[in-house]
Amino acid sequence: MMLKYVRQYLRGLLLLELFRGLRLTGKKMFEPKVTVRYPEEKTPQSGRFRGLHALRRYPNGEERCIACKLCEAVCPACAITIESEQRADGTRRTTRYDIDLSKCIFCGFCEESCPVDAIVETRFQEYHAERHEDLIMTKDKLLEVGDRLEQQLAEDRAADARYR
Repeated sequence: MMLKYVRQYLRGLLLLELFRGLRLTGKKMFEPKVTVRYPEEKTPQSGRFRGLHALRRYPNGEERCIACKLCEAVCPACAITIESEQRADGTRRTTRYDIDLSKCIFCGFCEESCPVDAIVETRFQEYHAERHEDLIMTKDKLLEVGDRLEQQLAEDRAADARYR
């Protein structure tokens, strides 16, 4: 029992733990670094990455959402709010489509439940907000994101179809 305390005292006196740590530091100092210099270098994204939401349009410019409200019903975080009205031609379209990104858990259920591929999650991840109001994606913002990233979204959908 006493021998155990003598060993601990000698290790502390001779700074053995310190030298073990320095040896490890010296060994790691000459290994290649794994740091990514973010704005200039980007890490590869998974094909399943889910980023900022977007609403898509048909090629003729009409919005795809038919206000079925499946995405609102399936959202586990209750982050989606939809209001709709019926048009003169009998079709139903959204008047309000809001996603609160501060509630959203980016699970992708909204995207999977959509029968017309209207709501999608893009690969875009470089967004921020300074106020809570900026994190509420309105219908106009969602359509603007969809218009801006439509080419990438179409390519992603085509790639997904090849793997199914």
